[in-house]
Amino acid sequence: MDDFPVRPLRFDFQELEQSDPVWSRSNPFFSIFINALGVHVPYFERFLVATMREYRGELQDEALRKDVQKIIGQEAHHAFNFVNWTDAMCGHYPGLCRIDEAAKTTFSNALKRDKRYKIGLTAGYETFTFLGGMIILNRYEELMGDADPKLRALWVWHQVEEVEHGSVAFDFYRAFYEQHEWYRKWMVLYAFAHISKETFVAYREMIRPYNFKKRLSAWKFFAGFAFDLATAAIPVLKKSYHPRNHPICNEDQNQVAIAWRRYFDQGEDALRLTNNDITKMLTEP
Repeated sequence: MDDFPVRPLRFDFQELEQSDPVWSRSNPFFSIFINALGVHVPYFERFLVATMREYRGELQDEALRKDVQKIIGQEAHHAFNFVNWTDAMCGHYPGLCRIDEAAKTTFSNALKRDKRYKIGLTAGYETFTFLGGMIILNRYEELMGDADPKLRALWVWHQVEEVEHGSVAFDFYRAFYEQHEWYRKWMVLYAFAHISKETFVAYREMIRPYNFKKRLSAWKFFAGFAFDLATAAIPVLKKSYHPRNHPICNEDQNQVAIAWRRYFDQGEDALRLTNNDITKMLTEP
């Protein structure tokens, strides 16, 4: 979570329009779940960018101000790519554009709320993008060990960066409302409920063509991942909590994240990750 860079990746979405949205062969339901989650999250990311830009000038801590500038950069690039990926998926799912537009409206309206709400919602949501990133990277082989190279690259990049800046929104909230610990906890619960609802709506649309038995299996995966995310959030409700001391965030860093950062820094193509690329990435010193 220290000295993280902004990586201005731009994926080719004309090419991705031809991709199967069920892009993980290791776990097809995971690819549907993460696609569904990714419909509304880019609008939250734009909300985060707008909120932090609005209030960053009031920060007294120079180091935090620099981290805020970097998270703004990372999240702006995430939002650009994932809005375009949703546009590409609209050709596969007839009702998705309507769901996408509703999510956009929700966060546009949220920007009209008061300062504490906006900063609190930012911290609440980032709790789960951080925890989700950790869970997904820790279960990498199970969830996307065999997957479409372009979409795997998109999601690995996103998860690595969500973990990298995982403490910034928390510190941003504390800089303004350290004494309002109860409100932070409330916004964590509020964010979880909102993420679950938004993902549910998009996920339901994506599995609609499946038969009853397959839909049942899909909902079983959805419930299991939501349970894992909720369980991981329990330490977040402690008064002593900080993202850096979360039990799944420690000195034993995720090897995929370490290898991907090295791979990118060496100038390798981070827009595609074939199975051979992953093997090379993980085995090179």
